[in-house]
Amino acid sequence: MRLRSPRRRVHLGPVLLTTVLLTALLGAGAGWLAYTGGHLGVQKAGSQAATQEIGQPQQTGQTQQTPTRQAASVSVGVPCLEAPAGSEAPPAPARLSGRLGLYVAVIDPLTLQPLRAVSHSPSQLFPLASAYKQAVLWALLKQRDAGTLRLSERFDVTPGSQSLGDYPFDHSDVLTLAGRMIHNSDNTATDLLHRRVGLQAVQQLADDLGLCRTRLILPTKDWWTAQAGLSASFPGAASFAAMRGPALFQAAQALDADARQNRADSLQRRLDDYFDHRYAPGTDLGTQNVSTPAEFAHLVAAEFLRSGLSAGSQQLQRGLMATGFGRSRLHVPMTVFGGKGGNGWRTLTFSGYLHTAGGGDVVYAFMQHGADQQYTMPNTGAAFVWINAAMKQVLLEADGGVVGAVPPAHALASGAAKTQP
Repeated sequence: MRLRSPRRRVHLGPVLLTTVLLTALLGAGAGWLAYTGGHLGVQKAGSQAATQEIGQPQQTGQTQQTPTRQAASVSVGVPCLEAPAGSEAPPAPARLSGRLGLYVAVIDPLTLQPLRAVSHSPSQLFPLASAYKQAVLWALLKQRDAGTLRLSERFDVTPGSQSLGDYPFDHSDVLTLAGRMIHNSDNTATDLLHRRVGLQAVQQLADDLGLCRTRLILPTKDWWTAQAGLSASFPGAASFAAMRGPALFQAAQALDADARQNRADSLQRRLDDYFDHRYAPGTDLGTQNVSTPAEFAHLVAAEFLRSGLSAGSQQLQRGLMATGFGRSRLHVPMTVFGGKGGNGWRTLTFSGYLHTAGGGDVVYAFMQHGADQQYTMPNTGAAFVWINAAMKQVLLEADGGVVGAVPPAHALASGAAKTQP
């Protein structure tokens, strides 16, 4: 597999971005995803600092500026999530090879507990690829509400901050970068924003939810640097996967510093050699951001139903997430949608939230790892055939579902997909 040479894309400027957001807020919106790397660019001077029954106004002006378990840090006093696995999901389409995971649930918007859920391998660990980028957006908007980040802050792209794939123009502001991160799955835009909010701030979202096996701490360029063998400080996939708390943060910071020393073109060459000659699927789980279908579905539910954001930031979040991929592939009448997917070497992920026309709140997380295909985006159709089949089992008849297809969550509580610290 050959990664694309980095190039600068057509600017998604303020007028176009505003149009995209307005369209999304009116209920349209779709986007695609790119092969899921960069570092914080130069800010201008003066910046401010599974089926079973189971919830600021914009400022203007330019500112300156092969492990099977993941041990991410967990907030003190927050127990690890125990998500009901629900009933077994319907069989996956034959095209989908490798390890597969799925979690689809109707969620109680007040408690975030699954009302009805179906799953397959809900507690297995998978690479997230670009699906993780929605967590960066959430962390960013939290800081906006806290007054520590402004949407008008602007960034330049440097050789150290440039990641793989297309990248934004210099002087792009936070809102433009956020649009590119979700709608275009721009890696450099993601990394600029991830570093701006801080590596731990994104990880903290998972920790505060008790997602003990979810790792969100790494910008994209960092995990590629680790895979390519270009970080002298990286302790190795198995050791890194076992880290948590301060040790994880320190190791991530050191890896991040090493990643900034590599140009995107040299990183691409080393990655091509790695994937062609030395690739070991198990190392994906110890170098990339990872989660389980059950945990990531819970994160999506919290992101949309209990985000803690102000009304303005929540509206912005939903507008941006509506431009992510998936709405056109779902066979469900809906009034709200937000989605994000990702793909990598033999890896494919899709996740999303929708509020159905019948009033249901639904989340889904699909994960594929070790596919027969090196380039996995052609598996998109099969992935959504599976997601839609699972949704049919959890949805009520008014939304195209099958009434009584699965028992209520409390009837299957003993099948919880319990995560371990």
